[in-house]
Amino acid sequence: MKVIITGATGMVGKGVMLECLDHDRITEVLSISRRSLGMTHPKLNELLHQDFSEFESVRDTLKGYDACYACMGVSAAGMKEEEYTKLTYDFTLALAKVLVKLNPDMTFTYVSGQGTDSSEKGRSMWARVKGKTENDLLKLGFKQAFMFRPGMIIPKRGVSPSSKLYRLIINNMTWLLKLIKALAPKSVVNSAEIGQAMIHATIQGYDKTIIAPIDILKLSK
Repeated sequence: MKVIITGATGMVGKGVMLECLDHDRITEVLSISRRSLGMTHPKLNELLHQDFSEFESVRDTLKGYDACYACMGVSAAGMKEEEYTKLTYDFTLALAKVLVKLNPDMTFTYVSGQGTDSSEKGRSMWARVKGKTENDLLKLGFKQAFMFRPGMIIPKRGVSPSSKLYRLIINNMTWLLKLIKALAPKSVVNSAEIGQAMIHATIQGYDKTIIAPIDILKLSK
């Protein structure tokens, strides 16, 4: 199985990539990013691509893949809706529209977030944009499409959060994460479980398209 990953320079994407590189069913991993990951592996190839608003110029590189794990994301803090929509919706759909033409039997998995607004009408800007992104991805016609909505994520295997605030919490407030995990064990996942869940959903399918934390935990087994 050959897979594409976006966002492998971030916490979730790197966690997913490490699980893919270790999995015996996956023979090739293509990371699409603006900057190099700075690592090598026999299964890993990198496509350095600066303009995420279009992928037609690299379409030949994207042929023949079985899955795409779209893990790229940005915080909406301080952003206007137009800018956030470009980085979240436009970039994701630009890639997905090219991939569905090239690889219609592909599984496309998008990392969204708990609280995403499927109605696209709520008061929360980020939730509306994520909701529209999910809805339009599900309409494209991929063989399988899954919208992952993790809540609290604990990084594993040396993966570091991109967010300074989240990194501070991880490094200095481990007790808080343990408390949350103890109080709500089915709402907290780790980066390795997300990667394992994506791989298993691709291989065996799943009866839901919206994947909540409890589903991630089930699929990761």
